[in-house]
Amino acid sequence: MSEATETQRAPVPHQIDVVIVGAGFGGMYMLHRLRGLGLSAIVFDVATGVGGTWYWNRYPGARCDVESMQYSYSFSEELQQEWQWSEVFAGQPEILRYANHVADRLDLRRDMRFETRVIGAVFDEATHRWTVRTDRGDVVSAKYCVMATGCLSAARLPDFPGLDSFKGKTYHTGHWPHEGVDLTGLRVGVVGTGSSAIQAIPVIAGQAAHVTVFQRTPNFSIPSRNQPMPGDYAQSWKDSYPARRAEARFTRNGILANPNDRSAIETPEAERLAVYEQRWASGGTTFMAAFNDLIFNKASNDTAADFVRGKIRAMVKDPVKANLLVPVNHPIGTKRICVDTNYYLTYNSPNVDLVDVRGAPIEAVTPDGLRVGGKDYTFDAIVFATGFDAMTGALTRMGIVGRAGEALADKWEAGPRTYLGLMTAGFPNMFMITGPGSPSVLSNMMVSIEQHVDWVADCLGHMTHRQLACIEATLPAENAWVQHVNEVADTTLYPSAASWYMGANIPGKPRVFMPYIGGVGAYRRRCDEIAANGYEGFQLAGPAAIAEAAE
Repeated sequence: MSEATETQRAPVPHQIDVVIVGAGFGGMYMLHRLRGLGLSAIVFDVATGVGGTWYWNRYPGARCDVESMQYSYSFSEELQQEWQWSEVFAGQPEILRYANHVADRLDLRRDMRFETRVIGAVFDEATHRWTVRTDRGDVVSAKYCVMATGCLSAARLPDFPGLDSFKGKTYHTGHWPHEGVDLTGLRVGVVGTGSSAIQAIPVIAGQAAHVTVFQRTPNFSIPSRNQPMPGDYAQSWKDSYPARRAEARFTRNGILANPNDRSAIETPEAERLAVYEQRWASGGTTFMAAFNDLIFNKASNDTAADFVRGKIRAMVKDPVKANLLVPVNHPIGTKRICVDTNYYLTYNSPNVDLVDVRGAPIEAVTPDGLRVGGKDYTFDAIVFATGFDAMTGALTRMGIVGRAGEALADKWEAGPRTYLGLMTAGFPNMFMITGPGSPSVLSNMMVSIEQHVDWVADCLGHMTHRQLACIEATLPAENAWVQHVNEVADTTLYPSAASWYMGANIPGKPRVFMPYIGGVGAYRRRCDEIAANGYEGFQLAGPAAIAEAAE
């Protein structure tokens, strides 16, 4: 079954146990777990179908940077065994087919309402319930809200003057037309060289008459070495999924990457280069597992960065282009490392130009194209690969209001504050799936999604069994966690990069390192300990206590 566009939408209940916002992999699994607990739930999503980020990001070349055999649900052995991936790194269309397969297999759509945007969620202190409103006029009273809105779902459109004046077509990689785009024979401008652009540019260059790429900051990218899925490789995973999944859950980033527990700088140069060559030949983001101190030790990191810089210079024939493409302003891996298929080689094509906009920024969009550094460029189409208001954008734009009328956007004005990335003080009974302050974007998202959903489901089961009405993160616990997140980040090289992890891609957004870098395994252990200790750092209350407080 493909995506379902609802013309006759089923009624929305006025009262429900749980409202879930988002029908991506987080929202889908959350709904499945809640059904198992006997709780009523409804999912709202502005899309016409399931899939979340894989519903929206349909740009040419869109592909996952985690291997298919690891980027999939682990909660169902039947799902693991029956689904056949066609490539080692799955492309967007296949991942979306997988999401639809899961929705069909688990009959999820009957509790989902698509083409529906949540425009407000307000907590009522008297009833300890959330009132959730949508742009379709729905008003739902829910005991709990689960925000499964995704970390990269609020696309950032550029604010260049004259954007509406362009006579050609403009596209954003995060909102690519579902019917596809034919760029054959066109002059195309691409703004941005982040992960989406690095995947899209080789494909666009293969279609367009001419491509001009506008780059502010070059990024490190490793070849994916993607290939059709070898049958014996897939079977080796299916034969040992329980053990491999269990191991992955306690790794640093939720990916089995054969980490090398040696220091790069302490390894003799010839041996070190051999390790890098082997990782480069294997491809993928596991390059950063070549040594154990690449994110902690600048001298070690320099050896990896210099290796990749050398590879870029060897691939790009024009030394001027090569110099522009070599990243020099951040340690390798401190921005999410990209994986590509022939990205750097694309710049050897005569129909591909590269323009540095760091010193001479884009001034305006003109009716015919772009004005950069006083020079006009003419295009038939412009592709904006300008990223997302990551981690917080989808939440702060939703009109979430907690205790005492405090808006989440106001509370997070100086940066997101959470306890475990799961809850935020002053917003009772509201959970976040892979929220800021959790490993999320530094990990295999499927592993982090399942861990969060399982923790929330177990928590709601605990609440239901004990007939508790309210759970809320305490302010001291939140403050201590925020401090811990920052302290751990400061032991690494990550904060030295002006990345979207830091909110640096959004003008005016506070520079705060948002994800938790302490590791997926360490984080899971801490979450489990907190639950085992009676939900330490959370305040739990029963109906009697709430009624008494309301008097």
